[in-house]
Amino acid sequence: MSESRSPVPVVLLAGFLGSGKTTLLNHLLRRNQGNRIGVVVNDFGAIEIDAMTVAGQVGSTVSLGNGCLCCAVDVGELDDYLDRLTRPEARIDVIVVEASGLAEPQELVRMILASDNPRIEYGGLAEVVDAAEFGATRARHPEIDRHLAIADLVVLNKTDRVDDAAVARLRTEIGELCGGTPVVETRYGRIDPALLLDAALRPEAEDAVRQLSFEDLYADAYDAEHGHDPGHDAHLHTAYESVSFETATPLHPRRLMDFLDTRPPGLYRIKGHVDFGACDPRNRYTVHAVGRFLRFHPEPWPEDGSRATRLVLIGSGLDTGGLRARLGACALRGDAQDVPDERSMWGVLRWVPGDADGPEGWEEPPGPGPSGAEGHPGGADRPDPPHTAPVPG
Repeated sequence: MSESRSPVPVVLLAGFLGSGKTTLLNHLLRRNQGNRIGVVVNDFGAIEIDAMTVAGQVGSTVSLGNGCLCCAVDVGELDDYLDRLTRPEARIDVIVVEASGLAEPQELVRMILASDNPRIEYGGLAEVVDAAEFGATRARHPEIDRHLAIADLVVLNKTDRVDDAAVARLRTEIGELCGGTPVVETRYGRIDPALLLDAALRPEAEDAVRQLSFEDLYADAYDAEHGHDPGHDAHLHTAYESVSFETATPLHPRRLMDFLDTRPPGLYRIKGHVDFGACDPRNRYTVHAVGRFLRFHPEPWPEDGSRATRLVLIGSGLDTGGLRARLGACALRGDAQDVPDERSMWGVLRWVPGDADGPEGWEEPPGPGPSGAEGHPGGADRPDPPHTAPVPG
C-alpha cells in the first residue's frame, strides 16, 4: 500500500430542518472518542457550533479547542476542502459532512465514492428523523423517502416527544422505506459515538491511562446545563449491539465473501482484520464495511508473530449468536477437502482499492488459471467492482 496512514472516513449527516442534526453533530464533537474531527458545513452561523471553545478562525476554517476543525464551504469547494482536511499535517481522523444546503445526500454519496483522493473513504450516510414531525416532514418533503432508501443508518430522534406506540409505528413505516437499514432511537441526538466513530488510536486517548480532560468537564457541564442526564451515556449502548468475533484459524475467503454478500438486516458496520492463511501469508486484511459499502486493505502482519482474525460487528436488532455461528463457519476446517483454490481470493481482491493485480507482496497461488483469464483480478475483462449498491437518482 502506498499510503502511510489509513484512509479517513467521510461520514455524511443528513436530515431536514428541525430533525436535530446540529444537536447530533455537536454531541459528536463533545464526545469525539479521542478523534480529531473535520466538519464540513455551509456556514458557521447555521450550524451553531457550541461543542468546544472556538480557538481561532482563518478564512473559511474554524479551529476548535479540542483539535477539531470546521470548514464552511459550498458544494463546489468540497473536493478542495477534503484534500486539505486529509493532509497528514492536519491529523484529522474522521470527517463529518453536514448535508443540508451542500447538495442532495445522494449527490454527496456519489461525490465521495467517485473521488480520486486516495486518503478518503466512505463512512456512511446517517439520516436524522424527527419522531414527532415525521408525518408532516414527509408531506412537505416527499424526497425524504428517497433519502431514507439510500441511508446506511437512520437516527430516529426526539423519541421523548412521542409515546411507545408511535415509535413502534414509525419504525414499521421507516422500515418499509429503507428495508433492513438499522434504526436507532435517541433523544437530543445523543447516539453512542461508536456507531459513527472509532476510538482514536492515540496513547492520550486511552481512558485507562489519560487524565480527566477539559473536554470531559465541558461535556458534562453542557449536559447538566441543558437538562441532559450525564449518566445517559452509560446506557447508550442499549440502542445497538456490538458483536466481537475472534479466531486463530484462517478464514476461507470465498465463505467470508458469501457472508459479506448476504449481510443480515440491521448490520451497520464491520471492522477489523482478517487472516486468509496460505492464500496470502504475508498480509492481514483490514475490512471496512458500512451499509452497502465494502473495502479490504491488505497490510503486512505485525512483527510480534501473532496472527488471528478479529472483527467487530455493529448494528441494531442483531442475532448475535447467529452472526458468530456464521462467521465461525467461515473458518477453514483443516481437512483436505477444505483447501481454498487459486480463485478463492478473487472475490476479496475485487474490493481492494488501487492496483487491480493485488496488494504488494501478494502472489497468485499456483494453478491452471491464466493471469488474464476472465474474472481474474488482473484480467482485462474483470469488471470494476461497484462501490456500493446503486444510488437512486
